[in-house]
Amino acid sequence: MAVSISVVLLLLILAVVFMRSGGLRTSHAVVCVMLGFLLASTSVAPTISHGLYATAHFVSGVRP
Repeated sequence: MAVSISVVLLLLILAVVFMRSGGLRTSHAVVCVMLGFLLASTSVAPTISHGLYATAHFVSGVRP
């Protein structure tokens, strides 16, 4: 578990650096996909899922 959290943190840092650099190339997208797969296998996955659901529910209820 400690190794996967370290890998997740490393990939998260790389994804942030790639996003801030302004260009998202194929290699950057691969890092982001790997980060997503690793996050899905951690204990944080349900929290992220609930947060995304709550955000989508909130946005769908906003009237322009």
